[in-house]
Amino acid sequence: MEGLIGLMNRIQRACTALGDHGGGGDLPTLWESLPTIAVVGGQSSGKSSVLESIVGTDFLPRGSGIVTRRPLVLQLHQTDDGSQEYAEFLHLPKRRFTDFALVRQEIADETDRLTGKTKQISPVPIHLSIYSPKVVNLTLIDLPGLTKVAVEGQSESIVQDIENMVRSYVDKPNCIILAISPANQDIATSDAIKLAKEVDPTGERTFGVVTKLDLMDKGTNALDVLEGRAYRLQNPWVGIVNRSQADINRRVDMMSAREKEREYFESSPDYAHLASRMGSEYLAKLLSQHLESVIKARIPSITAVINKTIDELESELDTIGRAVAADPGAQLYTILDLCRAFDRVFKEHLDGGRPGGDRIYGVFDHKLPAAIKKLPFDRYLSVQNVKKVVSEADGYQPHLIAPEQGYRRLIGTGLTYFRGPAEATVDAVHAVLKELVRKSIGETEQLRRFPTLQAAIATAANEALERFREDGRSTALRLVEMEATYPTADFFRNRPHDAPAADASGKAGAKNPPAESQVPVDRYGDGHYRTIATNVSQYIRMVGDELMKTIPKAAVHCQVREAKRSLLNHFYVQIGKKEAGEFGHLLDEDPAMMERRQQCWKRLELYKSARDEIDSVAWSSGR
Repeated sequence: MEGLIGLMNRIQRACTALGDHGGGGDLPTLWESLPTIAVVGGQSSGKSSVLESIVGTDFLPRGSGIVTRRPLVLQLHQTDDGSQEYAEFLHLPKRRFTDFALVRQEIADETDRLTGKTKQISPVPIHLSIYSPKVVNLTLIDLPGLTKVAVEGQSESIVQDIENMVRSYVDKPNCIILAISPANQDIATSDAIKLAKEVDPTGERTFGVVTKLDLMDKGTNALDVLEGRAYRLQNPWVGIVNRSQADINRRVDMMSAREKEREYFESSPDYAHLASRMGSEYLAKLLSQHLESVIKARIPSITAVINKTIDELESELDTIGRAVAADPGAQLYTILDLCRAFDRVFKEHLDGGRPGGDRIYGVFDHKLPAAIKKLPFDRYLSVQNVKKVVSEADGYQPHLIAPEQGYRRLIGTGLTYFRGPAEATVDAVHAVLKELVRKSIGETEQLRRFPTLQAAIATAANEALERFREDGRSTALRLVEMEATYPTADFFRNRPHDAPAADASGKAGAKNPPAESQVPVDRYGDGHYRTIATNVSQYIRMVGDELMKTIPKAAVHCQVREAKRSLLNHFYVQIGKKEAGEFGHLLDEDPAMMERRQQCWKRLELYKSARDEIDSVAWSSGR
């Protein structure tokens, strides 16, 4: 059985393959909730040698200065004795490396692919899995070495950039810190310990490793550090003896180096009493045991993250919608169901459940009165124009008393001015309805995955709205024409048709003037035409007040009501006439949405599988 660490390795690898490895969102990803071990140290502190000692194989690039320029996520998988060891990169999933010199070259090449052949760094990790009988199940993250100065070819910010990158890992409470410090350096000046102390002041997440013990000056040792007197941690310090450069040049294999390291501690007068707790083999086992115990302790929180993410993914899939069925009948049902969903959203806008429908009332309450108020009746009913219209209506026989034909012509022509506001009202309602169709399509969640059907619904709805507009326009104009065609006679029966006569003193409008003081009315003077203009103006105002009530009724009846009742009726008829094979075209999905659903499904399967396997392994290992 692979155990908890082996299972976590697989889960982390699967998370990474799906791009689910942290960064963004309020919910921690599964990757972020899993414990990891970050290897931290200054440049040339011996980090690479420690990692290779743990693995038991040469596989890391070497050189002077900054060699590790991208994080290396190293997953170790213990295999059966006698099996061949090999390595796999996540970015080369179908290639298996058995020659570890090629692994070293691929790490260097993959680093250069992002950073170029420079000394710059990148936070994008390289993922490497090693399968070997010589390793224990373990996951380690090798980070760029901390430095104090930028060298030639590096940006001035490189020191801070590296520290920020390292902090992005070790700040996480699930991260175990493997702090590497060389023995020939005062522990008080150790970059790794300094950083570990800042992010883990209690020392419960930190393991201290002292390298290069064999290079200390004669007569000195690192016992104060290894025995926890110089700097106390809650976990034990471990001493390591790295391969010398001469050993590396002679290509002394790691197994021989391990044996040499073991002999060094057992024979050392300073460290013999600690020999059983020193060396790379002990370090690997210590870390593996600790990592497994941490994982076991974190199982409840890991499971909680998994369950919450499963709920969110299933909710997202419900929103995105399941994959479209291939059966034509099911496809037709889906199309009609989506149309009904759109129709519900559209009606909610009109009925006030969503914003937008109130703009139609704004057309009636503000735009229509404002348009009527701007009509040029003052110019039209000027004395000069009234005299002209009346004279033209009289023809060759001037009127004797009241110019009836002049009145009718002034009223009929004047009322035609209301055609403009009537048409503008219908057009404004049409524009609001079109906008509500556009918004409703965008707000219908189920439709978002089908751009072809969205376009078809938009086209059908707008064609229907165009028909409703024509009906509304003809109805509104008919209201105006009816008023112009048949004026209300009763309005004029009690109206004065002559200009008021002047009294003897020359003042107009004298009450009960004596008969001898009355003077003849001039039926062709300005006062007479002014009276006509006043009467016509009052009648037009009365009709205008009535049209401000009836034009909205026409728009609502012909446009709004019909949009609610039969917006997609014609579309349904067209759908019913389509061949069965044509339904699939309407349900063509946005490729981005298809990719989103596929990723959701993969993540959902991963999380469900992880939950089941974690539960199974946890119970079998003694939960």
